Amino acid sequence: MKQIYIDTIARRLGIKAWQVENCISLFEEGSTIPFISRYRKEKTGGLDDVEVSEIKHWNEVYSEMEKRKESILATISSQGKLTDDLRDKIEKCVVSSELEDLYLPFRPKRRTRATVARENGLEPLADKMWNVAVPDPEAEARKFIGDKVPGVEEALAGARDIIAERLSESAQVRDTLRQIYRTRRIESRATKAASTDPEASRYRTYFNFSMPLQRIPSHNLLAILRAEKEGFLSVSLDADPQKCGNKIYYDFCKERRFPAEKLAVQIRMAVDDSLKRLLDPSITNEILKEAKEKADIESINVFGENLTQLLLSPPVGQKRTLAIDPGYRNGCKTVCLDERGNLLYHTIIYPHPPQNEKVKSIMAVSSMVEEYGIEVVAIGNGTASRETEDFIRKVGLPEDVKVYTVSEDGASIYSASEVARKEFPDEDVTVRGAVSIGRRLMDPLAELVKIDPKSLGVGQYQHDVDQNLLKEKLDNTVEICVNNVGVNLNTASPYLLSYVSGIGPALASNIVSYRDSAGGFSSREQLRKVPKLGPKAFEQCAGFLRIKDAENPLDNSAVHPECYHIVGKMASDLGVSGKELVGNAELIAKIDPARYVEGDFGLPTINDILKELSKPGLDPRQAAQEFSFADDIREIDDLKPGMELPGIVTNITAFGAFVDIGIHENGLIHVSKMKGRKLKLHQRINVTVLDVDLERNRISLGLLQS
Repeated sequence: MKQIYIDTIARRLGIKAWQVENCISLFEEGSTIPFISRYRKEKTGGLDDVEVSEIKHWNEVYSEMEKRKESILATISSQGKLTDDLRDKIEKCVVSSELEDLYLPFRPKRRTRATVARENGLEPLADKMWNVAVPDPEAEARKFIGDKVPGVEEALAGARDIIAERLSESAQVRDTLRQIYRTRRIESRATKAASTDPEASRYRTYFNFSMPLQRIPSHNLLAILRAEKEGFLSVSLDADPQKCGNKIYYDFCKERRFPAEKLAVQIRMAVDDSLKRLLDPSITNEILKEAKEKADIESINVFGENLTQLLLSPPVGQKRTLAIDPGYRNGCKTVCLDERGNLLYHTIIYPHPPQNEKVKSIMAVSSMVEEYGIEVVAIGNGTASRETEDFIRKVGLPEDVKVYTVSEDGASIYSASEVARKEFPDEDVTVRGAVSIGRRLMDPLAELVKIDPKSLGVGQYQHDVDQNLLKEKLDNTVEICVNNVGVNLNTASPYLLSYVSGIGPALASNIVSYRDSAGGFSSREQLRKVPKLGPKAFEQCAGFLRIKDAENPLDNSAVHPECYHIVGKMASDLGVSGKELVGNAELIAKIDPARYVEGDFGLPTINDILKELSKPGLDPRQAAQEFSFADDIREIDDLKPGMELPGIVTNITAFGAFVDIGIHENGLIHVSKMKGRKLKLHQRINVTVLDVDLERNRISLGLLQS
């Protein structure tokens, strides 16, 4: 990559150019974000996975820009208009809009009014007016009257069209207007369609709306642009055309000279026409697009943070699980899973109206708990969730059997997916959905990677933002989460394995096939025997795969095999074996990290090794905890301002957090009511009811100190 791009990325991220350069080199060698951030800290200066992913993003952006430059240079060159100065300006560009401004005068365009004027031979007249070289434009215009130009006014109008187009293609003019428009207010007004379509009512906040563009929150902007797209709003920026025209005219004259009165009138007419017909629509769209891109990034970052918290939700671990997908008329779909998530049994119970088979359901649940050694119960949080939880707690479960409520978001998507059909070809979607609920409790990360993140209900305006950027962010987020936790090589599904650094779907399938035929992996070295898993793939994935009860305890840690010899030296210097060293805090405390720095392995790597030796294979996620809603709150009618209730955060947006308080509608804690605290997805919190809008089913909440 060219140095100009490396320097730009470094400035944008606030890091050193050498860090960017080394990172890009590692990407070119086939390294992944998790591998670089975890095992190449010396080369990156300790950049974290978010910073590394940012470098990867901008590397791809500027690689595409370089291709665009090559295309632009070739086009201008073919026209015989490529000067050394223009080439230099293009090659030094790092901003897309500036690059396109330089290209605009040379870009092949559709037939315009200026095109017609040129065809009518009026460009020489326009040139003289443009260069302020004609004191009396009317007298000069008479020279151009002919078959295609019947009169003076037609000649002047054609010349003005050419000047107007030149102004609209001027990089200087466009940049001047951009600076003005960025400081203006965005305004939205209701259209005629909004007054007749009931769907428009959800946008009524914006029917007569105005706010400085630089201050508008991302969710407001995205809502306005969505409403405009649906035809309910007209959107504009309140740039003053008179002031903008004066600025363009003044700059035009300053660059040349102020024209005589008659020519000044013509130039000003061309300026006003260019602004109204060409520049204002173009610059307005460009600035709104620029603002939307910023809003997209903000919303996508919120989505990524929420997804991270969801994927890293506390697991209960490998426990025999009774999972229930609750319902009324169609019953509660119930499954029993072993400690590895395998389906043992499924049935449907009907403890709720209209069947009300409570006694029969109690007997069925008690029988399943005893027969299958159930340790935990997972209940989906959808329809009839509270009633099902109440029922289960009345069954008389053994004291050590805990009950959890689990988010159902995306479960129906999974149950109808190709992944689910492959896992359970003989079961219907209801059984698959219940299995997914149970597995989510056991290990949310392992189960949720099977579902498109956009179906998990943890973002805002996800369908309005840049879909390519959203996919990039979510893919990176899933990959980072999977590798930060680590994956059990002998139990992981192919879907989970495919997100491990350097693996992907094809190698994941090969690993599972080899595992099945070999009866499991006993060491990381065995990975080298997997078909098509070469040295590079081994380097990228080995440190993130765990083998419990392996002969070498380091195989169940985040210590990379390339550093096993360093651990060997540490153990030898202490006069103990590697097994004796791993997990022995007293021995590890005696190690001087500086003694083991060598080659590419500096202090960051050595310190990471010592940290891992203290707690090898530690899962960074917290343990799952039971939770109960307020017993006397069932419907929105039960709520009264001033009530204090327990709740669970279900979604986080730029404007606040949505909280489940045990009824059908989630409440909202507006960001202004958060008291400066930053909440996390699925966090248990205490809230106070501020307001209840029964007409619109809206609940306003405040955050209490926990």
